[in-house]
Amino acid sequence: MKIICWNVNGLRANVKKGGFDWFLQQSPDFYCIQETKAHPEQLEQGVRNPVGYISYFDHSKMRKGYSGVAIYTKHQADKVEYGFNTKGAEDLDMEGRFIALFYESKDLLGKKFVIITTYFPNGGGGPERLDYKMRFYDEFLNYINKQRKAGYEIIFCGDVNTAHTEIDLARPKENQENTGFLPQEREWIDQVIDAGFVDIFRHQNPNKIGAYTYWDMKSSARERNVGWRIDYFFTSPGLVEKAKKANICNTILGSDHCPIELIF
Repeated sequence: MKIICWNVNGLRANVKKGGFDWFLQQSPDFYCIQETKAHPEQLEQGVRNPVGYISYFDHSKMRKGYSGVAIYTKHQADKVEYGFNTKGAEDLDMEGRFIALFYESKDLLGKKFVIITTYFPNGGGGPERLDYKMRFYDEFLNYINKQRKAGYEIIFCGDVNTAHTEIDLARPKENQENTGFLPQEREWIDQVIDAGFVDIFRHQNPNKIGAYTYWDMKSSARERNVGWRIDYFFTSPGLVEKAKKANICNTILGSDHCPIELIF
């Protein structure tokens, strides 16, 4: 089973740059994307419903051209959840950042599981936005812990918008006071790992340096590989041994992020 995850930085723009054709050529079981910047009705039919795939979209309820996530899959889900649907935290669902697909059958992985695509908020823009990001983080961890207690294995992927350790970005010292590498943001990833979830790429490549998934386009950082690893696959412990290979597809263009891939 193959999963591809990509922050496409605008699905319609990514299509024009050949990103969607690349996805179809790869023919993954699941294609999880973030920052679609589109409502489904804004997409061409072939992008909204490509042959051989079932598509699920969560978009911003506040404004068009902002945020948004999607999953394309060859496998019909038994249940779909959009957002956390937590009373008192409805604002966390308004930006279209979360889709969870539930699979009760054990045909794909030998266990029932949930696969989640998430576009975690950026903490820039002042204290209120950083607070929103940290609230989203906490609600997300509560959600995946709840699903594990219900007996599901977890796969979650997406743009987490935080580099975990110094090895995960090119210039850690210069970014210690910048969002995306703040202590409280990094500590949340520690909490995820302490809860038993595994960063599959780092698990398989504990000492690999220069492995990034995002580069600032304004400064031509990609050409110099001055990047950040902020896109992740995490799984619950029961799937770690089934994860054959986690790849960073850093030669694929079409966004300021590159795709990442997980093969079971």
